[in-house]
Amino acid sequence: MNTTHTVSFPAPSHWIDGRAVRGSGPLLDVVNPADESVVATLHEGTDAELDLAVSAARAAFDGWAATSVEHRAAVMRRLAAGLEKHSEELAAVITLEMGAPISFSRQAQVGFPAASVLAAVAAAERFEWTYEVENSLVVREPIGVVGAITPWNFPLQQLVTKVVPAMLAGNTVVLKPSELSPLSARMFAELAAEAGLPDGVFNVVQGSGPVVGEALARHPKVDMISFTGSTRAGRAVSVAASGTVKRVALELGGKAAHIILPEADLDTAVPRGLAFAWANAGQACGAYVRMLVPEALQETVVEKLRAAAEEYVVGDPADEATRIGPLASETQRRRVEGYIRRGVADGATLVVGGPGRPEGLEAGAYVRPTIFSDVDPASVIAQEEIFGPVLVVIPYVDDDHAVELANGTIYGLNGAVSGDQEHALAIARRLRVGQVDVNGGPHNFQAPFGGYKQSGNGREMGRAGLEEFLETKAITR
Repeated sequence: MNTTHTVSFPAPSHWIDGRAVRGSGPLLDVVNPADESVVATLHEGTDAELDLAVSAARAAFDGWAATSVEHRAAVMRRLAAGLEKHSEELAAVITLEMGAPISFSRQAQVGFPAASVLAAVAAAERFEWTYEVENSLVVREPIGVVGAITPWNFPLQQLVTKVVPAMLAGNTVVLKPSELSPLSARMFAELAAEAGLPDGVFNVVQGSGPVVGEALARHPKVDMISFTGSTRAGRAVSVAASGTVKRVALELGGKAAHIILPEADLDTAVPRGLAFAWANAGQACGAYVRMLVPEALQETVVEKLRAAAEEYVVGDPADEATRIGPLASETQRRRVEGYIRRGVADGATLVVGGPGRPEGLEAGAYVRPTIFSDVDPASVIAQEEIFGPVLVVIPYVDDDHAVELANGTIYGLNGAVSGDQEHALAIARRLRVGQVDVNGGPHNFQAPFGGYKQSGNGREMGRAGLEEFLETKAITR
């Protein structure tokens, strides 16, 4: 078992069969979105390097699958300890590579992954790996080699959510992290080796989605693809994977509605809703980007939003006071800016923000955090995933209308309801989404996470997250 690696930060290369592989493909720059400086350069993976990684995972599979759940859990506990030990370095690197404010990187970008590892271990330790149904023994077994493709917005959390349950289930993994935020993935690989993970169980091949991601999805020796990203990219992954009929799990886009009920405590619900809309600069598939409010309360809600927005400092993500940093790339900045201009052109009322850069931030991928009111629910900014700090306020007339509006997009990832507990629960049951936050309930790392409709399929986290990576065998006696 490999226990001799030394962790260095950052390390922008592939990780194949327990060692760093610099690679030979075209060079890709990792750019700090705050100042547009190049912080690292890496080689995009080639077919040969992907084959090496898949072969290493295939060779390691039998040995890893044969280990006990207790052994695998012990490795993951040591990994969680490593993430906690190096939390400050990890937070700094994530802030550098994708622009999350350093305080948010510590709390969510690194804090959540460490907690997620331990939650997955707890789920594995109480999972029913075998059970009997009349005269049959039902056995849950690992699928094989899992290809994981993760996005740039929560680079470490999305990695952990896929890779750790897959390995706890006895699978081996080849990861393709986003080319925008690849450094934290390499750091994770070295920490996993430090924790005692055998060579070949976890591998990283760097590169873009259209090149390395689709090649991983097509690869005949990969048994499953787990993908998180846009709905458009998820469709491409599904097509690429279809030739080998491998299992595909998709966690895709969202357009979450936060329904403010008439009796809600607006002083609590409104700023909480804004916090969930603008967290990570709005770059979250589960961001509460549509605030649905009773018609009679829209003006009051808008004034409370305006006041709450004044508390948000936009600036250098390395500054402890910053609450909203840059978007993850200049491409993303231009995309979000286009949506803000579209909202203005389509006649929505601009409450705060608007087109253009924040004052004093002429360089970097910054946009002005924006709120629109009086938004037409059929408009582009109310229907399409913007993935930036843009909140739209939409009035409704009654409960049925609120539910209709909430369910009225192609997405069904999540939602929120604020109001009397029983009233809010009744509304939550009517939403066609994978999870609903009622009155700011605390995050539950054991609860399943995933979407309806074009927000994807399958579930992550807890027991459901383990089941995604398992086959079911019935032995009849």
